[in-house]
Amino acid sequence: MFKTILIANRGEIACRIMRTCRRLGIRTVAVYSEADATAQHVRQADMAFAIGGPAPADSYLRQQAILDAARQSGAEAIHPGYGFLSENADFADAVSAAGLTFIGPGGDSMRRMGSKAGAKDLMASHGVPVVPGYTGESQDPSLLAREAERIGFPLMIKAAHGGGGKGMRIVHQADEFAANLESCQREAKNAFGRDRVLLERYVRKPRHIEFQIFGDRHGNAIHLNERECSAQRRYQKVIEETPSPFLDHDLRKRMGEAAVAAARALDYVNAGTVEFIVGESGDFYFMEINTRLQVEHPVTEMVLGLDLVELQLRVAAGEALPDTLLGQQPLAAHGHAVEVRLYAEDPDQGFLPGSGRLQTLTLPAPSRNLRIDSGVIEGDLVTVFYDPMIAKLIAWDSDRNLALERMREALANVQVRGPKSNVAFLERLLRHPVVVAGSIDTGYLDRHLDEFIGAGESDVDALLIAACVACLLHEEAGASESAQGHVDPHSPWNRTDGWRLGHPGKRIVALLDAGQRIEIAAHGSAGAYLLSRDEHRTRIENAILTKDCLSLCRDGVVARYKAFIDGDRITIHDGTLRRSFEKAPAFAFVESSASNSDRVLAPMPGRVVLVKACAGDEIAEGDELLIMEAMKMELTLRSPRAGRIDAIQASAGDFVEADAVLVRLEALS
Repeated sequence: MFKTILIANRGEIACRIMRTCRRLGIRTVAVYSEADATAQHVRQADMAFAIGGPAPADSYLRQQAILDAARQSGAEAIHPGYGFLSENADFADAVSAAGLTFIGPGGDSMRRMGSKAGAKDLMASHGVPVVPGYTGESQDPSLLAREAERIGFPLMIKAAHGGGGKGMRIVHQADEFAANLESCQREAKNAFGRDRVLLERYVRKPRHIEFQIFGDRHGNAIHLNERECSAQRRYQKVIEETPSPFLDHDLRKRMGEAAVAAARALDYVNAGTVEFIVGESGDFYFMEINTRLQVEHPVTEMVLGLDLVELQLRVAAGEALPDTLLGQQPLAAHGHAVEVRLYAEDPDQGFLPGSGRLQTLTLPAPSRNLRIDSGVIEGDLVTVFYDPMIAKLIAWDSDRNLALERMREALANVQVRGPKSNVAFLERLLRHPVVVAGSIDTGYLDRHLDEFIGAGESDVDALLIAACVACLLHEEAGASESAQGHVDPHSPWNRTDGWRLGHPGKRIVALLDAGQRIEIAAHGSAGAYLLSRDEHRTRIENAILTKDCLSLCRDGVVARYKAFIDGDRITIHDGTLRRSFEKAPAFAFVESSASNSDRVLAPMPGRVVLVKACAGDEIAEGDELLIMEAMKMELTLRSPRAGRIDAIQASAGDFVEADAVLVRLEALS
């Protein structure tokens, strides 16, 4: 076994690999960019080397800098994690040429799988079902358009190189093909350096089911059962689970055999994932092989009792796969596991990636039923340069329904303050009937996104009242603590209920709900209040606020909420829905303002990849003006109104800060 390995990655996956290495007594070496100088993977490693600037191209993609760090540290092997250089065949070869061990498949296997077109042809020759389509070398737009007509619509345009949902478009009719082809090629070029695409028949209402494979240098190839990843948004996985609620024993057996056949076609060594698209009737087709460890590997570990990173290390060191895994296909799964990814993003704003310092990060305590994999802690910075994932939550229990309930319970205890997060979106998703029934397909979220974002059908007014009561009790508790040093803590002058000589006490509680100011008049104290808002009156009795729990009796009905107070922020959770409010001054002048429609601002830091308009152009509301790339996704900026462009203040290739003015429109007369 290795004594020292270098981890050529960052964040959550680097920290996860380090945990296994510590357990095995292996020394770890980290590399880091300028943006990650104080990151958790740097702090947790035994040694760390700076390798360049914050952009990936200036650091985590610099192969020679990583090899130099490995040589200086005395590392014997390099683990690439996932993303960055993990599927770069040239890097795998360079590691071997430097006399080190690459913890993953060889460069030859990667090259054969790095081209989706070549991979499909290879799989078809070994009897693995593939989706009909076009995989040719020619990228002439007119030829591609003719091939699209031959295949028929809807069809999928896919980048021939790379993965992770980048460079993929669904085209429903012929007149949409050219624009989608251009966008797909551009995204593929930016993400993978090559703009070659292939075309595939689009399987309607497909499911995404993948099989974890492993091979060793002794000729063994196995699969470790499936993971279902059908809950996706824009081809990005949102929920992963195992076992799949869709597969029966026969289909699982046939797909597993196809996955092993795919591994044998490559003489595959180490960890990989064979991804299949599965139709409604159970017909399945090869999509691709990811020649690395997957983000969702923990669900497999939870139900099989394995450490896949340890298995990677042992295979890379020359060991054979253990006898306990050979000849037992499929393996017996114990219980059910579900994984979700907590991201810094804003679902209400098109899932715009977020950045900034994690002022508050509260995650539930790990247990036998809950695993937390994260690369950040409270106080860390989510930067614009990398994926904005905060943590992965993995829940396990004896069956699927219990595992889902464990996850719902875990998410209810998550609190993020700083950048916005997708926690409320995940909670709604895990309660949706199609998820509960296990019937979701890969396109459902994109077709029905309005079912998962917004206020929902729960009683928002009840959450507002609960937030008001929590605010009152918290204020009173703070006043009581400060009054302990006074001679008479029971003096009416120390009370916070608005008491005045000669008239009943009254307080104004002002809360901001999504920027809207709401005022509630409160009479009373110590858990007994009469609350008034406009013409509505609510009587509260026996209200008690503990560390994170609020109980109260509202008009004779007792209710219990989770309540989190963080500075001026009050978050209330009723067991199904969460809502956050900001405490505002009781009396404030609110300046009226009309929306400024004469400027188009950068919604976040990023790079301008395309300018689609010029100064002097006549434009309509909604016209595309620029395309930005930020946090691994493209953002289209559109005109807020009809008019004429006065000035374009950015060019393709420019890196711009958040709120930078990119386009000015002529003022309205």
